[in-house]
Amino acid sequence: MNRIFLIPLGVLALFTGGVLFSLLLRISPGEVISALASEETRFALKLSFMTSFFSTALALLLAVPSGYFLARTAFPGKAILDTFLDLPLVITPLVAGVGLLFLFGNEMLGNQLARWGIHVLFTPLGAVLAQTFVACPIVMRSSRAAFERVGYGYEWAAATMGLRPVQVFFQVSLPMAKKGILAGCLLGWTRAMGEFGATLMVAGAIRFKTETLPIAVYLSISSGEMGTAIACAWILMAAGFLLLLALRSIDHGTRPGTSLRG
Repeated sequence: MNRIFLIPLGVLALFTGGVLFSLLLRISPGEVISALASEETRFALKLSFMTSFFSTALALLLAVPSGYFLARTAFPGKAILDTFLDLPLVITPLVAGVGLLFLFGNEMLGNQLARWGIHVLFTPLGAVLAQTFVACPIVMRSSRAAFERVGYGYEWAAATMGLRPVQVFFQVSLPMAKKGILAGCLLGWTRAMGEFGATLMVAGAIRFKTETLPIAVYLSISSGEMGTAIACAWILMAAGFLLLLALRSIDHGTRPGTSLRG
């Protein structure tokens, strides 16, 4: 009976494979080697890893405590706030980029930040903030779900032994929820690596300055360098594929409480 579900599964697999295969047909091994040897591609790859790493780290600092608070606290308007924090998941990245462009423009935060020597627009910092904006909801959702799977009993037992709330968080809740948090971290990192629309609006498309891999694909297509564009796209997809494989390797089935032993 389950064989009937093979039809949509096969169509989905063929559709995905067809898109990837069509990209593969348009590039030769020589073009891949040339793209990898290009100084511009290496710069874009390095910048992509750097900005996505810092944006994911920033998302962890903001989203993990937020997810814990939402998982453990009931308050009026919680559903509204919860929905509000999910908005970056549904906002078109280009529109999100416009909002960030206005927020860090001279009429709002730009002038004040410039007095402190901080420049956001059309800098790598702008790319980090744009990627953080889209990665935070993903990390927060996964973190909240991970904390909700941790029973209150463990935290209560730790509190009765004299641990302060901060100690309970770092010594009990965080270790027990680490697999779910790591899963959210990898998903957020994958999303940050592929971010284009918001990054384009905030950081711009400046070669050898704000050129991440998605921006490099855009610039190469714009200049007619289709081989380089597709090679960069394959590098980006390969990085995303490896991160998703790492995500698959995380065992979500580990029962809460195993980290307390020892």
